[in-house]
Amino acid sequence: MPRHFIKLAYRGARFHGWQRQPNALSVQQALEEALSMVFRMPVAVTGAGRTDAGVNASCMYAHCDLPVELTDDTRIVRALNSILGRDVTVYSVFPVADDAHARFDATSRTYHYYAHVGPDPFAGELSWQCSPALDFEAMNRAAALLTEVNDFTSFAKLHTDVKTNICRVTRAEWVDVADVNSLTVKKCFVITADRFLRNMVRAVVGTLVDVGRGKLTIDGFRRVIEARDRCSAGTSMPPGALFLHDVTYPYRVEPQRR
Repeated sequence: MPRHFIKLAYRGARFHGWQRQPNALSVQQALEEALSMVFRMPVAVTGAGRTDAGVNASCMYAHCDLPVELTDDTRIVRALNSILGRDVTVYSVFPVADDAHARFDATSRTYHYYAHVGPDPFAGELSWQCSPALDFEAMNRAAALLTEVNDFTSFAKLHTDVKTNICRVTRAEWVDVADVNSLTVKKCFVITADRFLRNMVRAVVGTLVDVGRGKLTIDGFRRVIEARDRCSAGTSMPPGALFLHDVTYPYRVEPQRR
C-alpha cells in the first residue's frame, strides 16, 4: 500500500504522550483510530518521535500505509480533524517513497521550552512563569556546554529500555520571544539534536534554571554532565511549556502545493 506522511500538531495536556499506552490515551492511538474510521480498515502510524505525557507538538510528522495514494488530501484532512477534535490538528497527508520512515529518516528534532517573566493571565500552562531575577546570560553560558558533549545520562529518565544515552546537540540557547499581545517578557529555550532521551529537555531546563537562580555554577553544570547521574541534575520542569517545534529530513518532506 502507498506510504504517506502526515503533518500534525497537538496539545498534550490530555494525552499520556505520543506512544500507545495499555491503559491511557495517547496521540498515536487517537490518530490511528481516526484514520481507521476514515479508511474503514486498521491503520498503524509511526511518529517522528515519542513526546512525553503532557508535552505538546507544534510540528510532528508520522507515516502510515494507506489503501490509495492521495493526490488531494482536502477531504481526508477535513474528516480526520472532525474526528480528532480541538486537541489534535492534521495539516496535510501526502504520498512519499515506499521506504520513507518518519522516525529513522529524521536527521534532527528541535524542541522549544517557553517561559515568561512575571505573572501573565494569558500564558496559561503553555509557558512557565519565572522570576525576573533569573540570570539568562549565565544559563546560556551553561547551555553552550551541551553542544560540546554527547553523553546525556544525567538528563535521562531512569529505568528505560533505551540502549544508549548518546545524543548530538547542535543548538542550545535561550532566546527572546516577540509577542505584542503579551504583558510580560517571554523567553524560549531552543534545543536541536539528532535524537532526544525521555525527559531530557525538561531535565536540562530544570538544571539550567538552577544556574539562573545561582544554585549552580557553570563549572557545576559541567560536573553534572560529567557525573552521568540523573540524581546530580535538577528537577524536571512542567511538561505543558514544552513543544516539539520542528523535525528535519534529508529530503523535501512536503510536496509543493499548486
